Amino acid sequence: MRAIFAFSIMIITKESLEHFTTQVFEKMGCSIEHAIVAASVLLKADLRGIDSHGVARLSGYVRLWEKKRINTIPQFKIEHETFTTTTLNADRALGLVSAPYGMELAIEKAKIYGCGFTSIINSNHFGIAAYHAMKALPHDMIGIAMTNASPLVAPTHSTQRMLGTNPMCYVFPAKKFQPVVVDMATSAAANGKLEIAQRSGKTIPKGWVQTKEGGETVDANALKNGGSLLPLGSSVTNGSHKGYALSSVVDIFCGVLGGANYGIWVPPFVAFLEPLTNLPGQGLGHFVGAIRVDAFRPANEFTANMDQWIESFKNAERGNPEQPIIIPGEPEYNEEQIRSKEGIPLHESVVLDLMQVAEKFGLHFNA
Repeated sequence: MRAIFAFSIMIITKESLEHFTTQVFEKMGCSIEHAIVAASVLLKADLRGIDSHGVARLSGYVRLWEKKRINTIPQFKIEHETFTTTTLNADRALGLVSAPYGMELAIEKAKIYGCGFTSIINSNHFGIAAYHAMKALPHDMIGIAMTNASPLVAPTHSTQRMLGTNPMCYVFPAKKFQPVVVDMATSAAANGKLEIAQRSGKTIPKGWVQTKEGGETVDANALKNGGSLLPLGSSVTNGSHKGYALSSVVDIFCGVLGGANYGIWVPPFVAFLEPLTNLPGQGLGHFVGAIRVDAFRPANEFTANMDQWIESFKNAERGNPEQPIIIPGEPEYNEEQIRSKEGIPLHESVVLDLMQVAEKFGLHFNA
């Protein structure tokens, strides 16, 4: 495994990292098929520059498995089904595995009926939402993926952690351009961005987090000190009530609708915190879906218009001629092209974390 040191950053090849990550999931008891899928979800995050949701999360999954909160040999069960919908009990599986499986169920229904949706309950953290939504693209379908998450976000006017970062993703195919990929947390910032700042010893922008008392802070460790993340918009003046509402939508789709936990009852990702008792649902919840474009109009017409839509935005008038107009998903696509060739940069603290995982399982991680 080749590593280049520069300012505490190590560049590791995609192939080496994927091989190691697959081995770890196998050591946890995953089948080779599940291990490959789980590793590919994490690597997709790192390739697309979403470092907070890549292999930096690997040790977190290991700790949850050690606490017996993750089942690596799940028996997926369909709890409820119609022509276009499925409620899937993931049997405490890795969300990295259950979400792709649920998306495949949705795609198969969409092939027949025009659309398909899967509510996934009794699951765990599913990585980046874009991985699952983008599975619809080869089928000329629009992809949807969302998940609720550990309660770290306070609703507008509150200091209590009630909601997760609750990301949502919508993916639209195009023809000559890359697809439009809208993948976003409904909080002002994802918790992973705080973790990156913590590893680097940096402060964070105002408006990401509030203190335990509800005050402003730039301390990346504010959550550890009892603070809470803020909804998208950060303040009422800047529209935090809209971020709060969007996060609520995700929580209802992912938790209330199918029968997973929601709000304060969503199980924490960190293993040192125990889930609450008297839970209203089962595990963590996801909601994924696929919509066939040609259920509305010929796919080639739609993608041609998508190209025109994209091109019109790329050519929009600019306040700064040096600053291009960015289409959702474009920075991640560009980063993936670079990292696929040049390797994936990992902070030295992440590498140390992976070395400790390797030692735990008797594996070799040469950085």
